[in-house]
Amino acid sequence: MLIITAQLIAGLVLLVFGAEWLVRGAARLASSFGVAPLIVGLTVVAFGTSAPELAVSVQAAYSGSADIALGNVVGSNICNVLLILGLAAIVAPLVVHRQLVILDVPLMIGISVLVLVLGLDGRIGRGDGVLLFVGLIGYVSFLLIKSRRSGGEIPEELKDAIGEEGAKPAPVWKDLLLIVLGLAALVGGSNLFVSGAVTIATLLGWSELVIGLTVIAIGTSLPEIATSVMAVIRGQRDIAVGNAVGSNIFNLLSVLGIASIVAPNGISVPPDAINFDLPVMIAVAVACLPIFFSGHRIDRWEGGLFFAYYVIYTAYLILRSTQHELLGAFSTTLAWIVLPLTAATLLAIGLNAWRVQRR
Repeated sequence: MLIITAQLIAGLVLLVFGAEWLVRGAARLASSFGVAPLIVGLTVVAFGTSAPELAVSVQAAYSGSADIALGNVVGSNICNVLLILGLAAIVAPLVVHRQLVILDVPLMIGISVLVLVLGLDGRIGRGDGVLLFVGLIGYVSFLLIKSRRSGGEIPEELKDAIGEEGAKPAPVWKDLLLIVLGLAALVGGSNLFVSGAVTIATLLGWSELVIGLTVIAIGTSLPEIATSVMAVIRGQRDIAVGNAVGSNIFNLLSVLGIASIVAPNGISVPPDAINFDLPVMIAVAVACLPIFFSGHRIDRWEGGLFFAYYVIYTAYLILRSTQHELLGAFSTTLAWIVLPLTAATLLAIGLNAWRVQRR
């Protein structure tokens, strides 16, 4: 147990330093090449912080543990919105870029629905994986072309990471070195944490799907958590929100796509995932629209709501896995009280945002 505890602590330390280096290097690189910080968050940072999910899912799929691979992607996407954006918004209200509302969030919703459709036959095969990966190439190409056309003036909130106005910019190789070191620390720290956490979860007797949806999902999402919170603290809110949304898109197109191609027989999609976990992932993505649209910001209370729902979701997974006696009462409360209240709240937020836009 002492060794496992040391692994967890070392992993968290690497994550904190890795997030700081990655955000600083990415922000300065954006300044050097005239790329908008939001695009950096949606591409470089999002792909880099999705590296742990890619490594874990590909390894799990190749070794035949498809439940872990699928659970890791689905659980990470739910974690990215509810836990990461929730914690980041609690630290400081988040400003949501208009592009996220009109392009990236609808795209995230559409891809989530596509993954559910592809998995309805009980398997995401190699052909499905190729389709997802081709979508990734198209998405990244579109972002880069759009960024070059729109210009890349760096806003005020990035000056802290870039340096004082008028100061001599750091050489590009130093920025690249910071990014590489940051990614290495994030991947290494995440692997250490997941290794220790999986050992503990296995001792508790949890299934592979639940381990993937909870322990591994949170562990591999720690880079996103650390990066987004650090970005908020440094005032880089475009990177914080863009990182979470971009990571979800990358997880579905890149991580799930590559894992499906590498897996000998594709990735099996169990009934539990089709009936509950994938619909929850879609619902969480849809919930972003009214909240993001309301004033193009995520307030602290909305972040607290996201975080509370992640706690409820995780509690349900644990009760379901252990077939606890409280599962029935918990499910009833969730279905008849929590979900209707959530739908009413989101509807009220959306209507209020629509009225404000009309005025």
